[in-house]
Amino acid sequence: MTTSVTTPSRFGFASHLFCRECGATAELGASHACAECFGPLEVGYQLPPLSRASVEMGYKVLACPSTGNLANAVAAAAARAGIRSVVLIPADLEPQKITATAVYGGTLVPIDGTYDDVNRLASELADDREDWAFVNVNVRPYYAEGSKTIGFEIAEQLGWRLPRQIVVPVASGAQLVKIDKAFRELIELGLVEDTESRVFGAQATGCSPVAAAFRAGHDVVQPVKPATIAKSLAIGNPADGPYVLDVVRRTGGTVADVSDAEVVEAIRLLAATEGIFGETASGVTLGVLRQLLADGALDPGAETVIINSGDGLKTLGAVAAPAGAAIRPTLEAFESWESSYAE
Repeated sequence: MTTSVTTPSRFGFASHLFCRECGATAELGASHACAECFGPLEVGYQLPPLSRASVEMGYKVLACPSTGNLANAVAAAAARAGIRSVVLIPADLEPQKITATAVYGGTLVPIDGTYDDVNRLASELADDREDWAFVNVNVRPYYAEGSKTIGFEIAEQLGWRLPRQIVVPVASGAQLVKIDKAFRELIELGLVEDTESRVFGAQATGCSPVAAAFRAGHDVVQPVKPATIAKSLAIGNPADGPYVLDVVRRTGGTVADVSDAEVVEAIRLLAATEGIFGETASGVTLGVLRQLLADGALDPGAETVIINSGDGLKTLGAVAAPAGAAIRPTLEAFESWESSYAE
């Protein structure tokens, strides 16, 4: 089988690479596509135009609450636009994400609490600071619409057609909802054939309020306190949760979740079979894909896209492993090591 991976550049247009081994290992019978990026998707798709729009609307500061990826993107986009950035993050965020945000020279504020605590503070600040543009609060429509670009590029790089199935990680839920919106807009414009694309959501079990609501048949998402290694998806009260439920039910999909152990296993699988090192959110998506296949919820014969929304270098702690004992720089030492390794 053939499998594809999309690798966005810093400011958009993601190249599509076809994977073979990963899909075979997951027992997918048809082509299976993965969207992969080496920086947060927000950097390429959402923030450059938003930072320009913020300046045009008179805002002096570009800000956000974030679980990490958006923090990187806001800091980078603000630096590019020449304005100040302020990002609020949970204090227990992965060190790599903190470094990747701080390097841009903006203001980084760790908060003692969960993302939902951080988000509440951001909402209060957005009301109090009239010249601050909180990208996912008071100018959220601009930010959220940027996610449609992912859907547009998937269609473009599949030869102007839509996949039959797509699996998307769910944090706030905006990405899944806007990808579906992009597909529908392309159909309405006549740019692609009217294809019934089934949309699936993926969450980590330690923060799976949307998956729980789906299983219970509820239309309202009950907030939870996150407890998972997939910190970029650790939003216990997702703003677009109800809309995610609407989309997956309308398209015949589902929302499922996997344990942290399954997340790590999926990260290693993607790296070992395709040479793609994804962050924990990527492990969630691939892990859920495998679960859906095992449960018979996903058609193994249909072309499937999965979204890998971040680079594994930002969540190294999830898969950290020792390199092993050092050997002397001699041929004899290497041969001795090789012989013991083979055993």
